[in-house]
Amino acid sequence: MKINIEQDGNDNNQNNTFNLNIPEPKERQAVPSNVGKSTVNFVGREDELTLIHQQLQTEQGVIVCAVEGLGGIGKTALALEYAKRYQQEYAAQYWLSLRLSGLAEEIVKLAGPYLSLPEILKKESLEKQVDWYWQNWLPQQGKLLLILDDVPNIDRIPDRMLPKDSRIKILVTTRERCLSTEFQSIALDVLPLDKCVELLTKIVGTAKVEQEKALVEQICHEILGRLTLAVELVGEYLAKNRHLKFSHLRDKLNLAHTALTKERNHRDYGHLGVAAAIKISWDDLSFAVQKVAMLLSLFAPVAIAWTLLEDTAKSTEITESELEEARGQLDNSHLMQPVDEDYSFYRIHPLVREFFQRQLQEIPEKNSLYRCAFVETLLTIAENIPQTPTREIIAAVTPAIPHLQLVSQTMLDDIPNPEDNLIQVFLGLALFYKGQGEYDLAAVTLTKCCEEIQSRLGENHPIVADILNNLAVLYEFQGRYAEGELLCKRSVSLIKQRLGENHPIVATSVNNLALLYQCQGRYTEAESLYKHSLSLREQLLGENHPDVAQSLNNLVVLYEYQGRYAEAEPLCKRCLSLIEQLLGENNLYFATSLNNLAGLYCSQGRYAEAEPLYKRCLSLKEQLLVENHPDVATSLNNLAGLYQFQSRYIEAEPLYKRSLSLKEQLLEENHPSVATSLNNLAELYKYQGRYAEAEPLYVRAIAIYQERLGENHPDTQKVRQNFMILLSRLSDEELQQRFPDEIVNLLKSIR
Repeated sequence: MKINIEQDGNDNNQNNTFNLNIPEPKERQAVPSNVGKSTVNFVGREDELTLIHQQLQTEQGVIVCAVEGLGGIGKTALALEYAKRYQQEYAAQYWLSLRLSGLAEEIVKLAGPYLSLPEILKKESLEKQVDWYWQNWLPQQGKLLLILDDVPNIDRIPDRMLPKDSRIKILVTTRERCLSTEFQSIALDVLPLDKCVELLTKIVGTAKVEQEKALVEQICHEILGRLTLAVELVGEYLAKNRHLKFSHLRDKLNLAHTALTKERNHRDYGHLGVAAAIKISWDDLSFAVQKVAMLLSLFAPVAIAWTLLEDTAKSTEITESELEEARGQLDNSHLMQPVDEDYSFYRIHPLVREFFQRQLQEIPEKNSLYRCAFVETLLTIAENIPQTPTREIIAAVTPAIPHLQLVSQTMLDDIPNPEDNLIQVFLGLALFYKGQGEYDLAAVTLTKCCEEIQSRLGENHPIVADILNNLAVLYEFQGRYAEGELLCKRSVSLIKQRLGENHPIVATSVNNLALLYQCQGRYTEAESLYKHSLSLREQLLGENHPDVAQSLNNLVVLYEYQGRYAEAEPLCKRCLSLIEQLLGENNLYFATSLNNLAGLYCSQGRYAEAEPLYKRCLSLKEQLLVENHPDVATSLNNLAGLYQFQSRYIEAEPLYKRSLSLKEQLLEENHPSVATSLNNLAELYKYQGRYAEAEPLYVRAIAIYQERLGENHPDTQKVRQNFMILLSRLSDEELQQRFPDEIVNLLKSIR
């Protein structure tokens, strides 16, 4: 997928004169605790709970590991129970599953939506970003519990990624016996026999257990291996089949043992009893329910949104009635558990998931059909993640992201038409991360994409050039212009090698390189490349092509930056006419050109000509994008700016306010675009002499820009200058009331 950069008109920032660094506190928002419910049937482990708590008070971390790597021993249940028992002792609790990814990635994904990472750090490594998150993690008082569940190896939790604050207590669960010497280890053995009997009694009742107690003990010890998961599953099986006696249960388990031994399907389980316990419940399921269970096994080992399963099932032979039947049976059999009050998310124990997967692999035609349906569902989601996802889109897509990651890690061979679709998996993930300002995660994703494409399709495949283009555009967002420039140049070189000097894709890469030069103020170099891109497109595609309109548009923006309005205007009009001719007037490209022509007129003081264009642009965007969209906010802002230039302050104010409100609603509260609207509304108030209303808006805008863009970014400097103009107009008495003496004296000296 090629990225064609199209410039739209920006929100207006006013330039003034003075500069003074007035530090502002960072705005922080706590990350909500995310530890789920504890298990209902928890029994025993009192000594382990006490020991964990004692060690966490003296040491930073505790590792709960399974003896001999046994699965189903109850590590996760123990961690959940600890979180529940000692909830009042911690100001917050956080749960991270590390089966699929490392600690750094999970921390950034968890904290990113709530703690605004400074823009300057978005250029740094994940290690530095994680260190910042630890330093700024809320709450600022009290202890915090961090549970790292199902850690497969020490590489997932490197020492440099762990928090250094002793307030943060870390509890790790793992199958590895010697994961780390830096933690206090607690080896979790199988349940004592009396606790196994207690657990069964809790599920099926005292009377049933007492009738065959000796047999109950034999089953728990000899067949189930005293493993928590196995005991719990057979208990739930008996609770559902109340007519069965333990003698019948023993016979079923023995038959399951025999079958599994022949199939050799038990080798990945810590004890054959776990597999046998799952199998007797499995054998009781109808084939329709088994189909749903097998489909569920393809999802990542995280909470699964039921709607996502429904979407995937549409591409299989599974019906809606079968889905509903399965939902009840799998829940009642304890083969999956709801994780929220609305029953919209379900979790499957990793060993149950492995069992379901093995059953699916035994039916090759269904395995192929289900894997294809799963991958295509995730591909559709990835393809529909836009370049600038709103907060609403990010929230809607978030439940699918772990499963999309799984596709990118283990299911690339299942992607149809890899030359067209392989890039989409990674690009969707990258856009999801970029939309939240997590540029480093996006860069890691695209880098992995490049490696996979080169490995599967060849080092010089044209798609490699597309990925390099995407990475270069990402680096432009980060201000990593030198790195972006190298990637663009390599992309151009690759394309020329494969396709020759004269090809439309060469024009695209040249266009993106020009944009990088433009961002650095290297206007002469940018102009030369924009013109070259335009010439190539006119030569190869003809003068009447949308890509030609895009090149014209980019030249217009470049000339406007340089104040070359006379040269920009005819190009802008030609662009507008071309889009109208090719696509009509009812599209966003036409709206963009209207906006840019209006901006040119506004810059030249031709307000009467600019106003109808801005209004028409706003109307088109409201019609095409629906009312609540960031691009609508931008058009509202630009029309308000026009009214402000004409001193039509009463008309400008409600537009600025609506623009600000939309951005706060749709974007992060600390998004730079929000700061721009704050500044523009403050400027309006300043021109009206409403200094008391303008001041807090400037202060908030400066705080956002400093945090997100850095101290020396031009936008930060502009807003500071605007604020200084305001301060210079305050009386000595007003200044004395608001600021320390040293700042007041400095302000007086530069008046």
